[in-house]
Amino acid sequence: MTDATQGLTDASLMLHVRPRQLLLLARLDAHRHLGRAAEAMNISQPAATKLLQQLEDSLGEKLFERLARGMEPTPYGEILIRYARRVLSDFGTAREEMLALRSGLSGALRVGSVPGAVPELLAPALVEYRRRHPQVAVSVVVETSDVMQAQLEQGDVDLVLGRLTDGHDEAKYSSVPLLGESMVVVVRTAHPVFERTTVTLADMANWSWVLQPPGSPQRGRFEAAMREAGIQTRLDIIETASPIAITALLENSDMAAVMPASQANHYARLGVLRTVPLELPVRVPPICLITREDRALSPAAAQFRRQLLGGGT
Repeated sequence: MTDATQGLTDASLMLHVRPRQLLLLARLDAHRHLGRAAEAMNISQPAATKLLQQLEDSLGEKLFERLARGMEPTPYGEILIRYARRVLSDFGTAREEMLALRSGLSGALRVGSVPGAVPELLAPALVEYRRRHPQVAVSVVVETSDVMQAQLEQGDVDLVLGRLTDGHDEAKYSSVPLLGESMVVVVRTAHPVFERTTVTLADMANWSWVLQPPGSPQRGRFEAAMREAGIQTRLDIIETASPIAITALLENSDMAAVMPASQANHYARLGVLRTVPLELPVRVPPICLITREDRALSPAAAQFRRQLLGGGT
């Protein structure tokens, strides 16, 4: 910051930051082009230029580098973009709660979950929660832990049922273990593997697999287990985190997938998939209830957290 801004308090600086400037930052981050960002905001490019210049002058820092083919945020710009995203996300949440209140409801609950938490943890909890609190608007996003933690960081979900991933500051989160389980290999119910008397990990090295994308904890642990077993074969893989895509691919092929035992049991009860009789040497941490330490939960989310932890209605 410049000498002129260094002595100012946060409150004083905030008087110079306008909502339209924060919206412009978010649009610039998405488009990396001033003209397209201005078009997305339905304002002229000169007006967008002025908004950005005023914000940079107010903060005393250059937020974007002007390049020949667009714009790139500076390190200062990256920091303010994260702030702008949180403000816009929090404003969206406030609007959702206001709309819910107007329609006779009492708020909104946004839950992020890994697929393995859905059958035995999330689904029963949500059914009970809706029975007790039918006035709450509920939305659920199911993704891998790394994606869910990024959404929690940005304020897109209130809480997450998943696992803390590498690269995140654990001090920023509250994490309570709720569900520990093993990982299993699943295939379609009529898979030819069930005609064998035994099956080993080496036998499956040449199979085709449906696995979660690189960077997801489950994918990393499975590949590590294959290496530790001395299997260096390059696997034939289709990558997806979508449970419906995984099950559809397995139903229509002899491919295999790795999933938590509770999720596999759910599909087995439906007669869709079957667990391969093999002890998979993949050890995973328990699924946890994860919230931000620095962000207060809405009343609806706080109540759902209490229910998950066994704290009454």
